Parts: sequence; structure tokens; C-alpha cells
Amino acid sequence: MSHALSDQELVRREALQKLRALGIDPFPAAEFPVTHHAAQVKEQFKEVGHAPEGAQPDASVVMAGRLMSVRVMGKASFAVIRDASGDQQIYINRDEIAPGEDKTVYNEVFKKLLHLGDLIGVRGFAFRTQTGELTLHVKELTVLAKSLRPLPVVKTDEQGNVHDAFTDPELRYRMRYVDLIVNPGVKETFLKRTRIFNAMRTAFQEAGYLEVDTPVLQPIPGGAAARPFATHHNALDVPFFLRIANELYLKRLIVGGLEGVFEFSRNFRNEGMDRTHNPEFTIMELYVAYKDYRWMMDFIEGVFRRAAIAANGTTTAQFQGKDIDFGAPFQRITMCGAIHQKTGVDVLNADEQTIGALCKQHGIEITAAMGKGKLIDELFSELVQPELIQPTFVMDFPLEMSPLCKKHRDDDRLTERFELYVAGFEVGNAYSELNDPIDQRERFEDQVKLMERGDDEAMFIDQDFLRALEYGMPPTSGIGIGMDRLVMLLTDNPAIQEVLLFPQMRPEKFD
Repeated sequence: MSHALSDQELVRREALQKLRALGIDPFPAAEFPVTHHAAQVKEQFKEVGHAPEGAQPDASVVMAGRLMSVRVMGKASFAVIRDASGDQQIYINRDEIAPGEDKTVYNEVFKKLLHLGDLIGVRGFAFRTQTGELTLHVKELTVLAKSLRPLPVVKTDEQGNVHDAFTDPELRYRMRYVDLIVNPGVKETFLKRTRIFNAMRTAFQEAGYLEVDTPVLQPIPGGAAARPFATHHNALDVPFFLRIANELYLKRLIVGGLEGVFEFSRNFRNEGMDRTHNPEFTIMELYVAYKDYRWMMDFIEGVFRRAAIAANGTTTAQFQGKDIDFGAPFQRITMCGAIHQKTGVDVLNADEQTIGALCKQHGIEITAAMGKGKLIDELFSELVQPELIQPTFVMDFPLEMSPLCKKHRDDDRLTERFELYVAGFEVGNAYSELNDPIDQRERFEDQVKLMERGDDEAMFIDQDFLRALEYGMPPTSGIGIGMDRLVMLLTDNPAIQEVLLFPQMRPEKFD
């Protein structure tokens, strides 16, 4: 059932019918030959002056955009149209746009039947007004699409105060199409997002690594500790899961002889939502043969610097009032060492009962399903993580926390793993990858025991992946980077929903 039409919507629908009655198609199918965008007009005609009296320059500029404001002044009007690159003022004179006795185009169409939000095409020439404003003098006007709903009208008063802004987060995320129209800064966020992805992709390609695609529908949700979304394939009559990670497939490719592979993958985790978590998100995973996690720390520092420069032209980023310096060497600390420094307790050598008591002491809720690794992770998240503002590699995780990671070469109670933290949250996770198939099988079996204790994020056993490892995987370093969180950092957006065009939300109810 359609919604009840407002008075403004009724006026626009009446205008739609009147346009058709005048023989004007409000949704024409023919190509409109745009020659310039607003940014190109500003650049190409930055030296243009005032139009000489009576002059008729060549009307060679053709633009298309959305009507954002109109000032009607008798037989002449000024308006602003907005295209993908910005705003452009236009000038319309009744006698020029509709020469002779027929004033229909101006008097009826422009003054009465067009509304803010309508898409129009114009042909004309550039000139400067007496106040110096670069303007397009319109000689022809074409209706390209009638807007049947009014846009939010954002107004700025003489003191610079903004009124009636489209700022409600729920409305903005649900109607991103409106958000992009009326809030130009939103578009800039997504332009930067693309530049960040491209900079990283270029860095990996220049290093000789191959971009690949791996399955989204997987029979076993592997490669991470997370609760999956379950579905069913009717033709095969078998259950499938939306991937929580692409790690195990990428490592199969390393077994197959591809020495460097990466993928920007859409992943899905059936877990909570907050400012840094969305059920659907983008991870970049990279795996390089014959490397270790120490090499990866050096390599990824350089990649992050390239991404920062691509987004903002500098290695320093502003995030929520803090200067984040991606140009300086990233700090390196150990997980257990950081907890020891905060609590005075050596959690690496403590038993599960002692660590559980320490959690309770710091107000951390625990359950019987939590093993030693999970308890240590909770302590770190509560006590250490919020203070890691500048880029920091947190290294050498306890063995229980890392079922896919190689044991530390100097201490087999630890693993060769690091996570990269910036502004108090994790943006990357990397290993010297476990390539011993016997050790890997034992780690998977330990995960099954955690699952039996009630841990719904414990990993399944992937028998095919174990079989692949038995053919031999070279020493390998791998990393996963949360691309949405990285974009947050480099665009100064405090919530992941701001950097996703269409974040997940509870379904809207329509009348």
C-alpha cells in the first residue's frame, strides 16, 4: 500500500501532469550530452570576466544536475544546480530561453512546474556576475527527471548557523540517497574510501601479489572466531554459511603455489552491532609465502602510509580531535606484557582460575565457556586497548587465542601474531601462519572442546583445509585489515555506519 501523499507531494504530481499536458516528457529517455561538470566549469573558466553588453558568446557548456535553489526576479532568475562534482550557479532570462511570444518554458515550466530536487539539463556560456560569481548563462533548458518528493531544505543564516539539516542518523542511513544529495561531506567520505582501496590494491600489485576471489557461501565457516549466518542450498540440499573470513581458502592457494594473494572480501558475522561492528563488512586479507609476522609489520606500515596519503595528502590523520601519525614508526608491545604492566599479574604464567579472578576484580563478566585465552582477551580489551591511540602493534598472543597461528619460535606458550590498534580499536590481525598439519589438527580439536563448553564463536574443523596442509604449505605471513575501520580513521568518522553506504538496520515498516 502506498503512503498518504503530503500537500507538497500532491503539488509535484500535479506539476508532473501539467508538464505532460504541455508536451514535455518529465522522464525523457534520450541521452543528454553533458560536456562539463561543475568542477570543470570552475577550472576552465576561472579567468572569465563579465559578459559584454549585447554579446552572445558561444553556448558550448552543457551541464546536468539537481535544482538546489531558485531566486525568481521577474523575467530573470538565478538558480543553483548540483552535480557529482559540486554546485554551479545558473542565470535564466525569460526572453532568451523562450524567444518570441511563447513564454511557456519560463513562465509555466521554470516558475511554476519545476521544484527543488528536480533534475534539469542546461546549455549556455560562462560569465561573471557583477558580484564576481562564476555563472552559467542558460540558453536552453531541458527537464530530465521530476522529483516527486521534496528534499530536506538545509538553510544557513547570516551567522553561519545551519537550520533544518538532515542529521538524524537513522534517516540518513535508511535514505542514503537523500543524505548524499543534501550533505556534500558524505560523498567525500566515499570518494576517500575508494582512494584508500585503490592505494592499497596498487601497493599489493606493485609487490607482485595476485588479487583473487574466494567463495562467499562456504560449507564450513572457518578462518575466524565468530558466529556465522546459516543458510540452505536447495539444489544440493545441504546447509551453507556466509563466510566469516576468507583465510582458509587463501591459504589453500598458497599451498597451490601462488606465493602472494590478496582479496577485498565482504564478510558476514552474526553478532552485535556498535560503532565499530556491522554484520556485513569488508576485510582485506593478504598472504605472502616465505615471510613471517615481523616482515609483515614492516610491510604494512608502508601500506598504511600510502593509504593515509591517498585519503588526505599527508601521513597525519585527524580522528575525533586526535592527531594520528601514520608517518612515525608504529609502537610495538606484547599482549601479556601490557596486561602485566597494568595489573601487576603475569597472565602468561597464571592459571585459568587466577585470570578469572583478575577479570572479576576489574568488573569483567565471565562465563564457564571462557577458556584462558578468552579471559586474557577480555582483560586486554578492557584495560589496555582503549589507551592505544597511536598506531601500535600488539604482539605475541597466548597460544589459546590463536588456533591458526604458528607457535612462537622462542616460547611455545605464545604465537607469532600481532594485531594493529589505532584510536583504541583493532584494524588489523596478522600471523606467521601455522603450516604444521598435525599441530593444526590438534588446535582445531581444542576449539571443538571450547564449542562443547558453550563457546559459539569457536572454530569448526575443516577437514579439507587440513588435507591441503598435508600437501605442504610454505612458511607464510598473513594479515586481515578491517577496511571499514581504516576508512573511519582516515575520514574522521566515529561510527562504522558512516563509512558504509547501506549499513544494516531493522527493516522499515511501510503503511
